[in-house]
Amino acid sequence: MARYRSGRLAGEIQKQVAQIISRDLKNPELELVSVLAVDASPDFSSARIYISPPPGKENDINLIAAALDNSKGYIRHLLGQRMKMRQIPELYFHIDNSIAYGVKMISMIDKQIEADKARAALRPPEEENKYEK
Repeated sequence: MARYRSGRLAGEIQKQVAQIISRDLKNPELELVSVLAVDASPDFSSARIYISPPPGKENDINLIAAALDNSKGYIRHLLGQRMKMRQIPELYFHIDNSIAYGVKMISMIDKQIEADKARAALRPPEEENKYEK
């Protein structure tokens, strides 16, 4: 039963933090930041929030982390107003580059496929009856 409750709580924290970051914070570094997941501790005293930088701003991770650390108290304050909990968890933000890494890998695979097709077009055709005798 507790696992179900912590899952619901983590989902609600994720939804509320995403809304706070996108609507209430006026920081340009946090404009298109996505909240990927939330891990709440079993006693709800802390929550790890996984953030993904917007596309094209993967190099600005330090600015995003600093902006989140500066806004941590305000985010927690607004979270306390929106969620009726006895104790609001301490927030710990972690930058997750898995989406950017996946996009980079897909582009590398696409480039390799194109290179393979170009090399295959230059190769002479094989004889069809090469192994039949």
